[in-house]
Amino acid sequence: MQTPGSQSSLHRANLERVVRAVRAAGALTQAEIARATGLSAATVSNIVRELAGLGTVDVRTTSAGGRRARSVSLAADAGIVVGVDLGHSHLRVAVGDLAHRVLAEDAEPIDVDASAGEGLDRAEKLVRTLLAAAGVDRSKVVGIGLGVPGPIDQETGALGSTAILPGWQGTNPREELAARTGVPVHVDNDANLGALGELVWGSGRGCRDLAYIKVASGVGAGLVIDGRIYRGPGGTAGEIGHVTLDPSGPVCRCGNRGCLETFTAARYVLPLLHASHGPGLTMQRVIRLAGEGDPGCRRVVGDIAGHIGTAVAQLCNLLNPDRVILGGDLAEAGEIALGPIRDSVGRNAIPSAARRLELACGALGERAEVLGALALALRAMGDAPLLGAPRPPAAPAPGPGPAGG
Repeated sequence: MQTPGSQSSLHRANLERVVRAVRAAGALTQAEIARATGLSAATVSNIVRELAGLGTVDVRTTSAGGRRARSVSLAADAGIVVGVDLGHSHLRVAVGDLAHRVLAEDAEPIDVDASAGEGLDRAEKLVRTLLAAAGVDRSKVVGIGLGVPGPIDQETGALGSTAILPGWQGTNPREELAARTGVPVHVDNDANLGALGELVWGSGRGCRDLAYIKVASGVGAGLVIDGRIYRGPGGTAGEIGHVTLDPSGPVCRCGNRGCLETFTAARYVLPLLHASHGPGLTMQRVIRLAGEGDPGCRRVVGDIAGHIGTAVAQLCNLLNPDRVILGGDLAEAGEIALGPIRDSVGRNAIPSAARRLELACGALGERAEVLGALALALRAMGDAPLLGAPRPPAAPAPGPGPAGG
């Protein structure tokens, strides 16, 4: 029998600390484990040897800083996690192991706004298809991360606003998907998961304070403070799309006037180009044409980015992040978007916040949210902060992908 403070309970606690650190990062050298856990190098070496003997971790020789090192990751058969990203116009699912390796991944177009039941049924079907494609038994799945394009009440798992997804009124995505799969489900909004994906595998690696700005059908921000996602007590932290830019501006779907979203979302800005470019224009095409030098499209992209920069400046004044990462459709515009954001931040943020801010485009593209969903499921298995993994997980052979959303 273990008692608090006994040698056996202390040893078990140290084992769990090492497993949590490795699970959070995907792979760590023994020296990195020692730094992350505060344990001595000798203690880490003994624990890793024990865990390897139990089949819990895999150890391989690697190099770090030009010197030989031992890289530790969880064993491939220790469990499977699933990430599900439900965007306004797409469904993307990834299956991964506890060593942060993606085993299967696919996406398909879908009108998520229309029906919660249809979206979750399609998600459950694609999960089953990918598990079979990866040769994984469903009993190996230990958790599912689910992303939806709206604020989530973290206590109940319910949507915090039905104005964003009217077809989901009265549904609880966490409970609904758990009932379909028989697996614990952890749910968050898509911008938070984009931030989590970039933090672990992308442009946010090594950064403990950042904001991820997703610009797609709407505008949202995922906030990372001291290495952790900050959601606020009601789960609505980061709803940057509803920062008021003009109190007399267009009416937003939230009921207010002049929200950032009314100056940046596709349904508001695309009509500006209908006369010159026709009614069938999409935001992806606008960004592509802007990159090719089209003056009208460059102006629209620049205006959108400038408005976003005004909101980012407010974010800098309040939270003073080290880095802001641009994601979603607008990230494809690269410097065409980053330049106006940078200029707007320089004009509107306090100089000390503007000077130290680093702006970057996301490294994961449309995969950011689904990889963040994988990270959410991994993180739910332990309470260690996510400090970043060595490299983004490679995608399997690509399946048919959506047009975004």
